[in-house]
Amino acid sequence: MDAIEIARVQTYLRTAFDNQRIMIDQPKKPGAPIEVRTGPEFVGVLHRDEDEGEVSYTLMVSILEEDLPPTGG
Repeated sequence: MDAIEIARVQTYLRTAFDNQRIMIDQPKKPGAPIEVRTGPEFVGVLHRDEDEGEVSYTLMVSILEEDLPPTGG
């Protein structure tokens, strides 16, 4: 993904989730994972797919159990 495409997806995610802290980092080298974060916190990886001329994006969100709130019991 180039910088313009990343900016467009970032704008979409910020609007969709009403969160201006969402950042998509330009990969350091071609083919490297495209990381998504809120502020300094890593939240997932963005994948781009192109099939028969149609482009789609998938956001894989990672949630560590240690980041969850404690159980009530």
